[in-house]
Amino acid sequence: MERRNLPLSIQDFGKLRTMGCVYVDKTEYIKRLLDSGSQYFLSRPRRFGKSLFLSTMKAYFLGKKELFEGLYISGVEKQWLKYPVFHLDFTGEEYTSYRHFYSALEGNVNDMEDVWGKDEREKTLPKRFEGVIKRAKEKTGLGVVILVDEYDKPLLETMFDEKLHERVLKSLKGFYGVLKKMDDCLRFVFITGVTKFSRVSIFSDLNHLTDISLRDDYSGICGLTEKELKDNFQPELKALAEHLKTTDEEAFALLKKNYDGYHFSRECDDMYNPYSVLNTFDARYIEYYWFATATPSYLVQLIKDFRFDPRLFDRNEVEASIDFLSNYRVDSANPVPVMYQSGYLTIKRYVPEYNRFILGYPNEEVKYGFTKNLMDIFSPADVSIMGSFFAGSFVEKLKNGDADGFMRQVKAFFKSIPYDIVDNEKKDESYFQLIFHLMFTMMGQLVQSEVKDADGRADAVVKTADAIYVFEFKMDTSGTAEDAIKQIDTKEYLVPYTADGRKLVKIGAEFSVSGRELARWIII
Repeated sequence: MERRNLPLSIQDFGKLRTMGCVYVDKTEYIKRLLDSGSQYFLSRPRRFGKSLFLSTMKAYFLGKKELFEGLYISGVEKQWLKYPVFHLDFTGEEYTSYRHFYSALEGNVNDMEDVWGKDEREKTLPKRFEGVIKRAKEKTGLGVVILVDEYDKPLLETMFDEKLHERVLKSLKGFYGVLKKMDDCLRFVFITGVTKFSRVSIFSDLNHLTDISLRDDYSGICGLTEKELKDNFQPELKALAEHLKTTDEEAFALLKKNYDGYHFSRECDDMYNPYSVLNTFDARYIEYYWFATATPSYLVQLIKDFRFDPRLFDRNEVEASIDFLSNYRVDSANPVPVMYQSGYLTIKRYVPEYNRFILGYPNEEVKYGFTKNLMDIFSPADVSIMGSFFAGSFVEKLKNGDADGFMRQVKAFFKSIPYDIVDNEKKDESYFQLIFHLMFTMMGQLVQSEVKDADGRADAVVKTADAIYVFEFKMDTSGTAEDAIKQIDTKEYLVPYTADGRKLVKIGAEFSVSGRELARWIII
């Protein structure tokens, strides 16, 4: 099957269109934005299409009608005026010092002055920015369009250097403050980023922006809906199924399982991660493409330092208000807002009576990628080196029916955890429960593993082709391996699986809290 051009890593709308790449039409949102207001802010995770959407708007405001042939907006736009467009792009720089930051900001202003002229009396960057906006408006008679890509990158990259961060923040406040002051010279403003910094941030001066990040009517502005996926990528779906030697339906189910599940408002369609979908179509393999582009080590460390229970993510039990999700405080130790804004958590449910959101992992790519990073923090450093040993070798024992071998490997694994892996932290019952939870979550990549809490349900259930293993764990401070088996029987944990036909195996395990090890187990 002949491959079509996919817009892999192409953020320029003009390049995408002239190369004949597959393009999912998002231009209806441009019309909606213009009809509703003039100055906006949008937060979305990295690699979700923000830069491409800004490039699309830039082409529209520059009047490049020929690029929009066949798209929605070509049928509704009649004028196609050429506005002065200032596109500030912070994506391609590293902000390791104030000099790097200032150079990047000044570079944007220099580009504007090269086109619209410079006044030597304007000494500071805010004054130069203000002056170039005035001159553009005077020369064209049209309002200026301001498009800002990843406004928060300098802030995110300096947040652990307090002095540098404050200096960058102060500079950006003064620079963006010009937008409010120059409102009468502006036609349109659109600012994107991952986070919306609160308190003394730039948004105290940009409180006139309309934040569309959690709006139902803009939930699909970035990313792919299921309809968009099916309408635009049928050849790629068929090619993927062919390559994986499966049906079209099964191939689509794999895409949905791994890359779907994002929600950016109270009521909206599921959104697919466009970066992972496009890379899957190109490589014709299911991999964790988006997750591999950045390691969330800061967030994982923050979870540990904040003593946040990551099992809540898997159980969809994280609650948050709209204000909590919309604003990120740099001095806050709570990882939830930035995890949501970065795409590691998403809205699973909205509770209108309390105006609360319930959050959880969006899909398996994020779930297993993030769990692997949690394992690297909460368990031995060796785990990151062992890689396939952890997930593959453990699961292989159960697939071969070697439950005792599996438990021996679990024992060896826990025995290898250094005593001092978490400074001044006791290896108590909750610690072992967390490690088991992460372990069985990781196993779920290869087998059907149900990690649940005891509340009338087994601690873990693992299903292989030939058997179903039901696990119950006890700490020696509160029970024995025999007690675990008795609980499986008393609470009838096997009953839901009796009609399955596979062999049912009960495993009761006893941990020694003082010895920090799996002490005994019983297999029946």
